[in-house]
Amino acid sequence: MMQWFDNLSTWLQGSPHWLALAIFIVATLECLAVAGIIIPGTVVLFSLAVLAGSGALELWQTLLLAYVGGLLGDAISYALGRRFHQGIRGLPVLRDHPQWLSGAEGYFQRYGVISLLIGRYIGPLRPMLPLVAGMLDMPVVRFILVSMIAAAGWAVAYMLPGWATGAALRLPLPEGFWSAAGIVSACLAVMLLLIMQASLREQRWSSLLAAVLSAIAAAAILIGFTHLDSLDRGLMTLVQSERSAALDPFVVLITRFGDFHIQLAAGIVLVLLLLIVRRWQAGLFVACSLLLNSVTTTGLKHLLERARPDVLLQPLDTYSLPSGHSSGAFAFFLTLGVLAGRGGPARTRLTWLLVASLPALAVALSRVYLGVHWPSDIIAGALVAATCCALSLTLTQRTTLLQPLPPRVWWLVLSICAALFGAMVTWQLSATLLRYSY
Repeated sequence: MMQWFDNLSTWLQGSPHWLALAIFIVATLECLAVAGIIIPGTVVLFSLAVLAGSGALELWQTLLLAYVGGLLGDAISYALGRRFHQGIRGLPVLRDHPQWLSGAEGYFQRYGVISLLIGRYIGPLRPMLPLVAGMLDMPVVRFILVSMIAAAGWAVAYMLPGWATGAALRLPLPEGFWSAAGIVSACLAVMLLLIMQASLREQRWSSLLAAVLSAIAAAAILIGFTHLDSLDRGLMTLVQSERSAALDPFVVLITRFGDFHIQLAAGIVLVLLLLIVRRWQAGLFVACSLLLNSVTTTGLKHLLERARPDVLLQPLDTYSLPSGHSSGAFAFFLTLGVLAGRGGPARTRLTWLLVASLPALAVALSRVYLGVHWPSDIIAGALVAATCCALSLTLTQRTTLLQPLPPRVWWLVLSICAALFGAMVTWQLSATLLRYSY
């Protein structure tokens, strides 16, 4: 079996057009109703992404193929639901497994449009939700818009790790890179598995466990970052080898969302909104998380005084570890994820945290792409934010569980924060362009 797989891998690597077709087809099947449950699409997509990253396809090509394939799978599933409506229950496979459809239908009716975003990362629900959306006559334009957003995040989350692994295999990386990468990855994986296990069992102390484990992991990186030099330099070499002048402005736009004054304004607005609608406990949780994260990050920066990478021609004056952009973005979006998941089952709460982490991860990765932070800086920043968020949640839930926000309050908070982010980033970019024009 392994010999057959090795031969197939060698052939696909030497035939990039067939590899591209394979990524497109598997991505389509992974998001196609019923088929996405049966085939091991996640494993296959990761393997294909590794082959693509080893030199066969560029990153943007790999992501675009998965994105378009995911959109096609969604569209076919939605069209089937619109065509057959309730008659879809009589199809042979669904007749034998009615729980697939009933589970997705209940999830869609409970969360509506949001289910298509967060359900994208829940294996059994991903291929069935577009089918249910069509079956329940969700408007076509609304479905297309939501699908385009959901498929973009899904393509990056599923293809980028595999592609980066393949790219790392073909580069001359520093000695000790793979051992350091393995140790860091294993420790983070164990930490996440323990937290997920406690959360899925609905343990009251799961947030405290998350705070303790995140703090231990953060301390390990903050104390031993000098031993991660091979990992930092190897990943920096990998990222800088893929830099593109055409992509730089887009990455600068992303990194602006992590600027301190933008994060500060968004945090203040979020807390004020929660206090105005009299969600005192939620407001206290957000204020505690963001304030504790800001103070901790600033203190650690000045304590460790780590120099920034030498990629920039004009290095910044501030220190590098932990990354303030990473910790600020993760603290803000993780608190939003916690608020969004309140009142739901453990799997839904964890999925909300995953979805909330994606924009924060984009901000963190943009710092490495621009050469402003080392990879260990952004990992440490994310862990500091997770510690502060989990600790604040533990303290605010000491006597009473954090109550879910009513839908109208949640949409008000989300829309105002999104508008604020967009307005401030647009204003800052306009000011920068105006300054350079003179």
